[in-house]
Amino acid sequence: MTSTTDANTDTAGATGAPGTYGELRAQLATLTTEAFRPELAEIDRLSTEEIARIMNGEDATVPAAVAARLPQIAAAIDATAERMARGGRLIYAGAGTAGRLGVLDASECPPTFNTDPAEVVGLIAGGPSAMVTAVEGAEDSKELAAADLDALKLTADDTVVGISASGRTPYAIGAVEHARAQGALTIGLSCNADSALAAAADHGLEVVTGPELLTGSTRLKAGTAQKLVLNMISTVTMIRLGKTYGNLMVDVRASNEKLRARSRHIVSLATGAPDTAIEAALAATDGEVKNAILVILGQVDGPTAARLLTESDGHLRAALAAVRTT
Repeated sequence: MTSTTDANTDTAGATGAPGTYGELRAQLATLTTEAFRPELAEIDRLSTEEIARIMNGEDATVPAAVAARLPQIAAAIDATAERMARGGRLIYAGAGTAGRLGVLDASECPPTFNTDPAEVVGLIAGGPSAMVTAVEGAEDSKELAAADLDALKLTADDTVVGISASGRTPYAIGAVEHARAQGALTIGLSCNADSALAAAADHGLEVVTGPELLTGSTRLKAGTAQKLVLNMISTVTMIRLGKTYGNLMVDVRASNEKLRARSRHIVSLATGAPDTAIEAALAATDGEVKNAILVILGQVDGPTAARLLTESDGHLRAALAAVRTT
């Protein structure tokens, strides 16, 4: 499968525009994610286990790079949750590997947190086909990013996360610049210091992972760092929005047999109720896990549970507190 990275050849340079190719090479030469590591110049001569061990050691450095930016990440999450509580959306925008990671994170929110597919959206330069096939030149257009956001009818309550390992990808920067001009909250996630993407955003998250095992292959450490941060942004935001009860996924959408079994397990863990009570509660709430827990712990019927959760903006703890004070 062809993979687009942040270091794709510039289209203008590829067609022979004077100076453009050399200019881009000079830009890339300043990025730590593009740096050459001479000590690995003969890695192809090592055994498979030796290469795997080196690669594993490289990967082990990523969590520390993320940890160094936790205060900034937390601030960005709090701002995102505040907007989403007002009805805003979380929108990821990136090209190549970065775009694919955004689409992946967005696509996992509906089954995990029972969000509407329109609440968390992943935009990738070049459109859906770019998930599996490189769309040459798509990442080089700020205008394409603006058009993609305009198609979503961006509002000031939305949050746009531009994702780019290099921090220089025009599509990601264009998305952040356009969103900020519309009054939306903006986050710029990159893996280089002093990036244009971070500078363009309200919240710049620069997780510096250093040179890659394969020179410029930012689907490796940089991609892992981006995945970890996106996990945090979506998961912690959903916790703040009341999509969990403790560490239980009480808003899980039971769309298959495994998830239906998991739903019953979650209700059991939250309530300690016998199976007969769990089945009765789920039947009374059309299979909604959070509502079923409230039926059991609050000793209310299904419609009352639904009303209490609506009044508490979906926060189960607040709904339970309301029951106990009445």
